[in-house]
Amino acid sequence: MATPVVTKTAWKLQEIVAHASNVSSLVLGKGSGRLLATGGDDCRVNLWSINKPNCIMSLTGHTSPVESVRLNTPEELIVAGSQSGSIRVWDLEAAKILRTLMGHKANICSLDFHPYGEFVASGSQDTNIKLWDIRRKGCVFRYRGHSQAVRCLRFSPDGKWLASAADDHTVKLWDLTAGKMMSEFPGHTGPVNVVEFHPNEYLLASGSSDRTIRFWDLEKFQVVSCIEGEPGPVRSVLFNPDGCCLYSGCQDSLRIYGWEPERCFDVVLVNWGKVADLAICNEQLIGVAFSQSNVSSYVVDLTRVTRTGTVAQDPVQDSRPLAQQPSNPSAPLRRIYERPSTTCSKPQRVKQNSESERRSPSSEDEREERESRAEIQNAEDYNEIFQPKNSISRTPPRRSEPFSAPPEDDTTTAKEAAKLSPAMDVQFPMPNLEVPARPPITSSTPAPEAEPAIIPATRNEPIGLKASDFLPAVKIPQQAELVDEDAMSQIRKGHDTMCVVLTSRHKNLDTVRAVWTTSDIKTSVDSAVAINDLSVVVDLLNIVNQKASLWKLDLCTTVLPQIEKLLQSKYESYVQTGCTSLKLILQRFLPLITDILAAPPSVGVDISREERLHKCQLCYKQLKSIGGLVKSKSGLSGRHGSAFRELHLLMASLD
Repeated sequence: MATPVVTKTAWKLQEIVAHASNVSSLVLGKGSGRLLATGGDDCRVNLWSINKPNCIMSLTGHTSPVESVRLNTPEELIVAGSQSGSIRVWDLEAAKILRTLMGHKANICSLDFHPYGEFVASGSQDTNIKLWDIRRKGCVFRYRGHSQAVRCLRFSPDGKWLASAADDHTVKLWDLTAGKMMSEFPGHTGPVNVVEFHPNEYLLASGSSDRTIRFWDLEKFQVVSCIEGEPGPVRSVLFNPDGCCLYSGCQDSLRIYGWEPERCFDVVLVNWGKVADLAICNEQLIGVAFSQSNVSSYVVDLTRVTRTGTVAQDPVQDSRPLAQQPSNPSAPLRRIYERPSTTCSKPQRVKQNSESERRSPSSEDEREERESRAEIQNAEDYNEIFQPKNSISRTPPRRSEPFSAPPEDDTTTAKEAAKLSPAMDVQFPMPNLEVPARPPITSSTPAPEAEPAIIPATRNEPIGLKASDFLPAVKIPQQAELVDEDAMSQIRKGHDTMCVVLTSRHKNLDTVRAVWTTSDIKTSVDSAVAINDLSVVVDLLNIVNQKASLWKLDLCTTVLPQIEKLLQSKYESYVQTGCTSLKLILQRFLPLITDILAAPPSVGVDISREERLHKCQLCYKQLKSIGGLVKSKSGLSGRHGSAFRELHLLMASLD
């Protein structure tokens, strides 16, 4: 398989801490490409404006983690499904809960809004697909046919069909007016994660964990082509608005495909990891990915991407000759959707629904809706996005400016840099012996070399050391080469000192390990702290952090002072370890500490309770001390800033 030419067009836009706990779902608004909705394990749905750091609105009401979210095309409504099977619909302009829909018996895995009518489709872990009428607050129809969880749902552009993808390796097409399955598309050998309709033609694309993308003809109900060899499971695909190509969000890359015949037009390297959703706006593709509580957004400039034409290097094995390619790629090859001029009529019911699915609103539903709130966090952004001053402000829709690329492009290759600036001498790091000697600088004392404020965990060169210091200086070019013994003696200068340092550290770790095997974890941590060497504490915490069950309240009293030292360290690896340990303590023990401190005093003598209260008071005092440090560092950029902002959110209850 040939490797396609890699085009540089992408950059990271921003990274935010979206929730106080892990993010479990997110979606981009397809209308503007500027609105982001996230669902978290904290049972909240948060709304964000792309490239702005503050949350616009936070929606509450769910009592279990939010595992699926979806915005309608005008970005006026949002629907969220939870782990318990409940579905809630919010009106964003009115900032209130609109409907609570109950009926699924397991996790909500997928949601989609009907393009014209006020209907929502939901797919669940219970293998059922349900079509809901938002106005009547009832289930219109239930579709059965999948044998495993339904991972993705998409309405066709004309609103007549519904495509579903599931873990049972199949894609199914449902006729909404007839209320039955039209066709089943087998062929994938792994769970199908995503489906997408072509914007114009009767064509459907599906992406699977088997690393393939299949294109299906919706007139003949057969496969058109199959693209194999994706670098990982396919989780996100999107057709270009004019339908000329398909974008596939792969592991750390964006691939642009054609399908008749199957071919790869271009590949863009984007370090987004596992991208979760894609949207297009102003000739820019926006991609979002999440990891734990952080959400990152990326931009790809589509004006610098090849989207049509013949490709010199094709990553897909294609046995068909190029002569079979259509002479006019832009001409439609199959039937085009007929979009109605008015809103879509209500789908026909072909069977009676059960009483539970068409029940009238109960007092329990009304109570749940009263408990659901829309908390506006940023009034200025909310009024700008969701509160138009008059009805004409959205006709035509608001236009936003494209995101500008960063001034320096780290991923530009040396070849591209030479083309951009022929006079610039592009050099890569080389050993010091190969660099021509600079003229000596007249100085009584050598100028000290400034060390970085934060020493990165991964680096190619040691800090404060030069390789040339350990090699013999070459004064005369004609001088004979040193014999092996002389060369080794030069290289070993300073080696004995390093051996002493490493031997001492190894001895300390052996001491801690011996205590661990003979005593409990608290005693071993006390011994590591008594050694007064932060490197030993870091090594021990890296092990303890891997198993949360090892943490106890008395262990926190010993570790918290050490965490405060680690967070102030100049070594990035020390700071990372300190943040991980502090996050574990906050998630596991902060509720317990606050509850015990808030409890009224007990009657009589309770030794164990008094000891627990003393430990909680000590931990609270240490956490308050660390809280000021975390707050001061939460304004940093990059990975450090994200970690400290997350910790700051977790410590909010201390204030």
